[in-house]
Amino acid sequence: MGGPPDDLVIADNTEHLVAEVAAADQAADPLLLLGGGSNVLVGDAGWPGRALLIRSRGVNWADSDAITVAAGENWSDFVDTAVSAGLSGIEALAGIPGLVGATPIQNVGAYGQEVASVIRSVHVYDRLTQQPQQLTSAECRFGYRTSLFKDTPGRFVVLDVTFALRQTSRSQPIAYAELAKALSVSQGETAPLGATRNAVLALRRRKGMVLDANDADSRSAGSFFTNPILSPKAAEQLPPEAPQYPGTTGVKTSAAWLIENAGFTKGYRNGNAQLSTKHTLAITNPGAASAAEVLQLADEIRQAVDKKFGIVLEPEPVLVNCSLS
Repeated sequence: MGGPPDDLVIADNTEHLVAEVAAADQAADPLLLLGGGSNVLVGDAGWPGRALLIRSRGVNWADSDAITVAAGENWSDFVDTAVSAGLSGIEALAGIPGLVGATPIQNVGAYGQEVASVIRSVHVYDRLTQQPQQLTSAECRFGYRTSLFKDTPGRFVVLDVTFALRQTSRSQPIAYAELAKALSVSQGETAPLGATRNAVLALRRRKGMVLDANDADSRSAGSFFTNPILSPKAAEQLPPEAPQYPGTTGVKTSAAWLIENAGFTKGYRNGNAQLSTKHTLAITNPGAASAAEVLQLADEIRQAVDKKFGIVLEPEPVLVNCSLS
């Protein structure tokens, strides 16, 4: 969904990527960088400029403690290959669509794992200084679904990412209760690496979170809203039955719980856009939805949650040439 760009260029290697970005910046031309586009909602008017598709390739497997992967590599394929090679650390991130270069930007996470825990460094092109730069994990300022890159949108272009994975046949300790139950282990225990990946894919598939041409619920950008992080005082205002997960930055609660308890059910529809029939956190396109209709449904949900709980939900996808009210 969404309109087209004025122009489209494919960068199939790092040098081409940097050259295109530098040329656009020098000419002051609008430039939209796209990986897989799986976490992007483009407005119906499209993009008034050039879209640059990142398709650089290459993986250096020489050292499990320093695996460097080009930004244009497919993330899900990288996870599958790592698990098959007996490398642990990203098995719970299986099935996530998109490219490797996008994963540091919002610190991709699922089922108790975050990519920040295994990123050693990120090689970027700094559009401000017009120079390449190697950023350590600490310099990336990772947080829950955020990072330096998300805090300074447009400044850095991810060129490649270096990961530190562990050579073992076991998963990392299972932190997510639903995944632990699926694997018949207790939280904090490990499980066979391949079994963990397969369990994650099965859980994601049941929620419409694995791309499937036969599953209309998979036509989404995944979770449309992030789970709110509240101050302890704000969390005290939640109903006692609301999920609460205290952390170092505040108390996380469930966006899905807020949505459901604001009156929205699975499959709720507004025009041609609807909530997933499998869970309430994904806004889907059953086939004819426009970007405006997706935004209209998202606005309806945000306003209802704000009215009932005093919490403004934040969108997780990147909104391009469009916005929520």
